[in-house]
Amino acid sequence: MKYLLTVNYQASTLLSEPVLLIANNGAEAKAISASNTQDNHAVFTVEAHSKDLLIRFADGGIHEPDSLLRRVHFGTSRKLEIWCQSWHPFVLLSEPQAINTRPAVDAAMLDFTWGQYISETGGRFALGANPLRDGGALFSFFHPHAAQVYVTGSFNNWQHPGRDDADSSKFIAMSLHRGYFDQPNVWMAQVNNAKIGDEYQFYVVYNMQVGKNVRDSVLVTDPYARCFGADYEQNTAKIVDAGSFSWGDVGYKTPAIHDLVLYELHVHGFTYGHTDVVTEHQGAYKGIVDRLEAGYFDRLGVSALYLMPLAEAPTPQGPNSLGYNTSVFTALERDYGTPDDLRHLVNAAHKHGIAVIVDQVFNHTANEFNPLWKLILDHPDEWERDDEGGLYFSGASPWGNRTATERVEMQNMLIDACKQMIVEYHIDGFRFDYTHSSTMHHDFLNRLADELQALKSDVILIAENMPNESDLNRQGYNGFAQWHDRFHDGIKALLREGTFEAMDNHPEIIGEMFYFSKGQWAAHTNNVVNYCESHDENSTAFEVGTNGDPNLSTPQAKTRKAMLGFAASMLALGQPMLYMGQEFGVERERNFVYYERPEDPETHHFLHWGAGMIHLRRRYPGLRLHGYDPMADGQFQWIVGPWLDERHGAGKRVIGWRATPNSNTFDHMIVLINFENHPVKVDLELGTPGSWVQLATIDSVNDLPPMGDNHVTQVNTIHAPEGRLPDFMLADSSIFIYKWEAGNEGS
Repeated sequence: MKYLLTVNYQASTLLSEPVLLIANNGAEAKAISASNTQDNHAVFTVEAHSKDLLIRFADGGIHEPDSLLRRVHFGTSRKLEIWCQSWHPFVLLSEPQAINTRPAVDAAMLDFTWGQYISETGGRFALGANPLRDGGALFSFFHPHAAQVYVTGSFNNWQHPGRDDADSSKFIAMSLHRGYFDQPNVWMAQVNNAKIGDEYQFYVVYNMQVGKNVRDSVLVTDPYARCFGADYEQNTAKIVDAGSFSWGDVGYKTPAIHDLVLYELHVHGFTYGHTDVVTEHQGAYKGIVDRLEAGYFDRLGVSALYLMPLAEAPTPQGPNSLGYNTSVFTALERDYGTPDDLRHLVNAAHKHGIAVIVDQVFNHTANEFNPLWKLILDHPDEWERDDEGGLYFSGASPWGNRTATERVEMQNMLIDACKQMIVEYHIDGFRFDYTHSSTMHHDFLNRLADELQALKSDVILIAENMPNESDLNRQGYNGFAQWHDRFHDGIKALLREGTFEAMDNHPEIIGEMFYFSKGQWAAHTNNVVNYCESHDENSTAFEVGTNGDPNLSTPQAKTRKAMLGFAASMLALGQPMLYMGQEFGVERERNFVYYERPEDPETHHFLHWGAGMIHLRRRYPGLRLHGYDPMADGQFQWIVGPWLDERHGAGKRVIGWRATPNSNTFDHMIVLINFENHPVKVDLELGTPGSWVQLATIDSVNDLPPMGDNHVTQVNTIHAPEGRLPDFMLADSSIFIYKWEAGNEGS
């Protein structure tokens, strides 16, 4: 039986001697010359003897690679016309859009409204929907092998091919331009009557062979959508104007890394059900703004709000909806409010001198609603495979489809998502969800850091990279601040008075974890974030209360251990982080975003004590030492530790150091911590003779004026005319902070 095949071949560059290589039934490929060649379009006519063929092309003796080998299936027809293009392996059954002679970068040179981020990673192609200053909008969409693409929306009554009531006079076809890698893959359409607030989608015409089937055309959500409409089934994108918001943060400056005190919160969980926030603001950006403007964070003292994921996720809000199942990386979660509501939040935070950091989930995506899944295939066989999701995916992760962060195309999208947050929302930095090299490509993270630091030199970059790896340190000072896995696990083991996961509470773990794991993996204090609570971990009170020891399950014991963990996080070298509710010592399990807020926080002892600890850290340079090696720089010296002699803590879970951040004696400080459940007596080598004022213990904080009424005459001041104090008693589960305040003559 004979089959007649007409092959149209379109190359991305001019053809010289195009040849079709065709194989029937596994036989050796035959070379067939074109019957017609014009510009970059060649036509071949083939008489075949099999319903299934393998074809590829050669030009001037240069063969296409094996990855472009194409399968052709006749189905029930004996006559078939197909279209093939040199930049992908797909067989199209309808004539594809011709390539516009104008490159995408030129077509995107338009007068956009002020304040918009115009996508430029890998090329300035204005992906997404970007409004124009004189009205209308430019729509731009990346797709390397669609036959045609249409934009459809409220501006053309949602008209597109394939509708039952299709009106072709209202179709808006997108033109195909050379974009990424100088290949035809960026589709554009300028729509003059599109306006802010209009909703839209893209209609992608595939009509391609996938195995022995045909892939149909489909409506898709814009991968660069800024936010979605109200319909949770349709998930249409909305045109957003980023420039209409009136910013008031001109004089604001992002704090230095060593000045950070991070406060992790979930937008919904932080205020939901809390009576201090009006009902209509609870669970939304507006609720956080209410607390900002009420001065809550000023009183607490944190310098950065770290917001758990803001990207659109398909699950409804609830106690266990953390937002780590991203659907579209550039789209804001509509449940939290509008894009301008987020801008209002950032603006308010900046007016209070507080940075805003956003959690980005780049290692996997949602499975429930995932616009990127199979949007762009790598090869035709992928369509019928459940375990392959196309260009943007590479296998699986423990939490969902693993994103292909090793692919440049995926990297471009993720980097653009961050740049958009910086430009359009004035975001100060990012925390990246689980970045270990087993799941995420570290060449991507370093490229991302380079590009973001070029855009915003003081951008804050934090990685959940566990177990910690040294390659993300970069040059140390400009590296990622990694969640300090050794510190967290070690603190939990010490507070539980036993084990925690792979860590035990042996005394020898203490020094390394408090000195920013310098000997393990960190190069600079900027490389660590110390914490004992997060959304991923049980609270300290919950951990110690479920250890099985009745002595730790009392309310008093749980509160004391929670305060000890809080203090340790604030005092260890590196950047401290607390999780919402930790300032009250709440008892809760991991992955839970609701917490019980005291009816009268103003009288809550833990809150007042914790705020005092934070303000001490922020006021005194001796409590935020930073650098590559403060010990070698003469700023840090151990005076108590299990590795020292009997008079200085030998074999005990105790630690203490002297901080001398500069030559000013008034900045010299002493920090002491006892993790034992019994008192420990030590000799204190204070170093500098004179009077040392006690600023804090596990029970109270009293700063010097004007922040407090402490004074050198207080009964708990240490007077050490020779610079040392023997037989100092460290109470069980305790901390002490002392500051030099007067020489011998003033004691």
